[in-house]
Amino acid sequence: MSAIAEYRAWAEIDLEALANNLRWIRHGVGAGCGVITVVKADAYGHGLRQIAGCLMQNGTDVLGVANLAEASNVRAAGEGWPVLMLGACQSEREFKTLCQANVAATVSSREEILELARVAGRFRQRALVHLKIDTGMSRLGVAPGGALKLATLIAEQPFLSFDGVYTHLSSSEEDALFTGDQLKRFSSCLELFKSAGLVIPKIHALNSGGIAYETTRVGNHVRPGLLVYGITPPGKRTETADWLTRLRPVLALKSRISHIKTISCGSAVSYGQSAVCSRSTRLATVCIGYGDGILRSASRRMEVLIAGQRCPVVGVITMDQMMVDVSHLPMLQRGDEVVVIGAQGEDELLAGDLASAAGSIVWEILTSITQRVPRIYRGISVG
Repeated sequence: MSAIAEYRAWAEIDLEALANNLRWIRHGVGAGCGVITVVKADAYGHGLRQIAGCLMQNGTDVLGVANLAEASNVRAAGEGWPVLMLGACQSEREFKTLCQANVAATVSSREEILELARVAGRFRQRALVHLKIDTGMSRLGVAPGGALKLATLIAEQPFLSFDGVYTHLSSSEEDALFTGDQLKRFSSCLELFKSAGLVIPKIHALNSGGIAYETTRVGNHVRPGLLVYGITPPGKRTETADWLTRLRPVLALKSRISHIKTISCGSAVSYGQSAVCSRSTRLATVCIGYGDGILRSASRRMEVLIAGQRCPVVGVITMDQMMVDVSHLPMLQRGDEVVVIGAQGEDELLAGDLASAAGSIVWEILTSITQRVPRIYRGISVG
């Protein structure tokens, strides 16, 4: 019996699809535009080390992480690769670790700049710095009115290397007007930097939504996250490029049937008797639940694929299992494969379908898949 046959629930990660998506993003943004691929949150649930290794082998310029633990995992996949920490350092100790690992820092304030400069000076090495500008997200970043002052301060520090400047778009898939205003604010700052004679190698504003929905390229780098995993951020706006249809989902989430039985009309299903069958129903118990990352809010609203057919979940999703109506599939057996996200036969369930059922977003669906779900990598051998 193969190892995969022993799994109760597992995620299949298609590395060839990942490499294909990165190639299409490069094609879409054009020659001369660098790619900072975001691999935070365990590479959006896909497995950080393996995804980082594959992206390194297939031409990403920089890898973006949220914290120093993620930066360490990237370093384990490939020593020396450019890494940008998108989150802020909280202490001098974190700045010290960042300098030792040669990870580019995100700074938003005078205090951060001077503290990093002091730490870098003690090591007698130049620390890489990206200045973040808050154009409307109200998270990290300096207000546009104070950006030139901080940029000049960075440039004055002998042990800081002004490696980049960026902003983050808050509504790029939903609101064209607000996104346009954000990009104008950012571009105005860039003009001030240019007038002051500041030369900054990496300028990036477009996240996945910006790449997919904006026709104007601002900066010389882009910062795809969800897009490289084969999913265009869903929203009200219309996609701008045909190449987006060439992207392929990287992750499929699967499980197995552990038990099949027929229950009579009037029988209650799952905790709290939340579902009562209006007819004799054939139920399959499936070995996946909220302990594996299936949000409980998707109960009674989500579907799975079994034998290529859609089957509704009945009752409340439990920690390790869910019950599915398979009355229309009489030939099923224990051990048969169940697809939660992915293709089976001629049908396919997307991560967005599960997000809609759960009243959530695709980002949460992917990053909620827990560590007890093994990731099985296919398509490319990663060293």
